[in-house]
Amino acid sequence: MNSPLPGNGSSLVMGAQAQSPERHSSVFEESAFRRMISLERKRSERSRKPFLLMLLDAGHAQATGKTAPILNCVLEALSESVRETDVIGWYEENAVVGVMFTEIGGDDRPFIVSTVMNRMTSALRDRLTAERFRQVSISFHLFPDDLQQDSPVPKMGALYPDLAQRDQARKLLTALKRAMDVAGSLAALVVLSPLFLVIAIAVKRSSPGPVFFRQWRIGQHGVPFVFLKFRSMKVGSDSSIHQHYVTRLIAGQADPQPADGNGEKVYKLTRDPRITKVGAFLRRTSLDELPQFFNVLTGKMSLVGPRPPIPYEVEAYDLWHRRRLLEAKPGITGLWQVNGRSRIKFDDMVRLDLRYARTWSLWMDIKILLRTPGAIFGEGAY
Repeated sequence: MNSPLPGNGSSLVMGAQAQSPERHSSVFEESAFRRMISLERKRSERSRKPFLLMLLDAGHAQATGKTAPILNCVLEALSESVRETDVIGWYEENAVVGVMFTEIGGDDRPFIVSTVMNRMTSALRDRLTAERFRQVSISFHLFPDDLQQDSPVPKMGALYPDLAQRDQARKLLTALKRAMDVAGSLAALVVLSPLFLVIAIAVKRSSPGPVFFRQWRIGQHGVPFVFLKFRSMKVGSDSSIHQHYVTRLIAGQADPQPADGNGEKVYKLTRDPRITKVGAFLRRTSLDELPQFFNVLTGKMSLVGPRPPIPYEVEAYDLWHRRRLLEAKPGITGLWQVNGRSRIKFDDMVRLDLRYARTWSLWMDIKILLRTPGAIFGEGAY
């Protein structure tokens, strides 16, 4: 949630010649403060106790050379106004000061946020002249932000400096991953084109309807896209069966289902009356997934990454589950698929997705791709 006050919109970068503010022992340096934001996010996801991040940017004062005096006054005002449990630090060194108001609690969050805003701006006005106050940009960011319900997926912004920094550091490697995606998907589409034709004929002969199944899925950062598969169900099938099961699965309440009479059980619908005979074979061998190479080629997916969820799945997510939609682009295969697949519970799948995003490397992608055929033909997809 952004709540700009006068002077919002300034640059976050100070000039090289700007004077540095005085050091305050209670103010965390940039790397430590950003790390604390990340940890507080994860704590809030589990405890469901929200926190508020306030950012104060004196960038407008850069032209007058008064950035340091203004920030010194800001730091003094904050140190006298915040609680002992609140955290003050440099969001951007010598340019943007941040304060985390932790565990703000209460049911009337808009009122609490408004109260904090009024109290802090009043303290700043007491310390700063009217001219200097106008040169400070102030914004407030609530986590989790349930004041904006336009999307069930959190938006990247001020509350995710760690992810932004990580993505910047991986910029070259991400470009190489994209190149690998394009080359791999093109090669697969060319080499497998005869198989595409055979499957298309089989699907058309199995039941009336189109060859491809198109469905809206949620991609990275909550961006929806049209997901492609070979159709494995009868046309007009009701999705409520799957929605009911997957909602219980995400909540940890679903029972594992028997897998083809071999004594094993999986966390997936295995006796779905909507599936055709050809569709059952395609699912068992994962051949229904082949059209997703088109999704990879267009950049909506990657060869390796978390599986893209259906919108009603995301609506059932716990707060910490939603992180998997921020940290990596969805993929055809991934760490979950080669480490147990449908045999593991949903929470464990999310943990694998987050581990993949945290420890990702090109070599990891290659190893996952090499292990995927064994996971498909050795274990099956059900």
